[in-house]
Amino acid sequence: MSADKNSYTYEQAGVSIDAGNRLVKAIGPLVKATMRPGADGEIGGFGGFFDPKAAGYKDPLLVAGNDGVGTKLKLAIENDRHDTVGIDLVAMCVNDLIVQGAEPLFFLDYFATGKLDNGVAERVIAGIAEGCKQAGCALIGGETAEMPGMYADGDYDLAGFCVGAVERGEQVTGERVAPGHVLLALPSSGVHSNGYSLVRRLAEDKGWKLDRPALFDQDKLLIDHLIEPTRIYVRSLLPVVRRGLIDALAHITGGGLLENLPRVLPEGARAVVDADAWEQPRLMAFLQAQGNIEPGEMARTFNCGVGMVLAVAPGNVDGVIHALSEAGEDVLRIGEIVEGTRGCTVRGSHGTWSGTSDWEASHDA
Repeated sequence: MSADKNSYTYEQAGVSIDAGNRLVKAIGPLVKATMRPGADGEIGGFGGFFDPKAAGYKDPLLVAGNDGVGTKLKLAIENDRHDTVGIDLVAMCVNDLIVQGAEPLFFLDYFATGKLDNGVAERVIAGIAEGCKQAGCALIGGETAEMPGMYADGDYDLAGFCVGAVERGEQVTGERVAPGHVLLALPSSGVHSNGYSLVRRLAEDKGWKLDRPALFDQDKLLIDHLIEPTRIYVRSLLPVVRRGLIDALAHITGGGLLENLPRVLPEGARAVVDADAWEQPRLMAFLQAQGNIEPGEMARTFNCGVGMVLAVAPGNVDGVIHALSEAGEDVLRIGEIVEGTRGCTVRGSHGTWSGTSDWEASHDA
């Protein structure tokens, strides 16, 4: 076997250590901007520290969650809309913590690509930092992986991991939910981060011009409607949760109302949702019409305009509505809890659909 005297480098194999170092330096100010009590906002070590005592906790239970953005990233990549998918990433994690009564404390991200484009990566991570600021949690670390051959040119993937805390005994478990509880809801900001495989299929089959004004809104491009970031509900909900006024919360993600509400209900409690209690957003109506999507399919694929649902005892309803309205929320009253098999029934002028508690898989696509 002949000897090859050429000297190989990692960069020749497609990985630039220098580019990675430049990215870490560039995002330093973004990370520091998320600093909060308990975290120093520095990056570069092998792990990030967080001090729950400095954050004011005495006997905390830690709550952890992780998630991704799903195929919404394809829309971002194909249309050069990288600035807000980081908010989506944070939202999908922190909204899952607040439903258990936990305050998000710190966040770590994972950004993977075939070839690192620092300009794109900085825009994505700036969105992650913005999401952390909206949620009040610190971005204490992350990982940037450059893996030639793993991704098509220009593609990248995102994952996030968040840890929160709630004082022992103050967690929201849904155990107190009973027939007679009222269902309140907070509006979504669009499709959020679920159902995008169907959205992209419709865009391709129907030949949508994403760079043109939407048919239902001539003042805004269709791509801007579709890429609208997931709402983060932490700041408005946390004070009300800490007052013990909410007995259950459901983050409406993949599976829609039908499959997410049963996850937070005890046995013997069934959610009944009045689909006529709120006006379907124009974007949702557009998707339904374009795909001739059956109402039941809409209810288990998209959020249909509702991003978070609260189960509240009758005596606390006025107080919760007042507090959330003061926080800038538009609170919807969408149904009630009745006695029955644990599950969810959505009723409206277009029919009735039911879902059960057999929710096992993630539906981020």
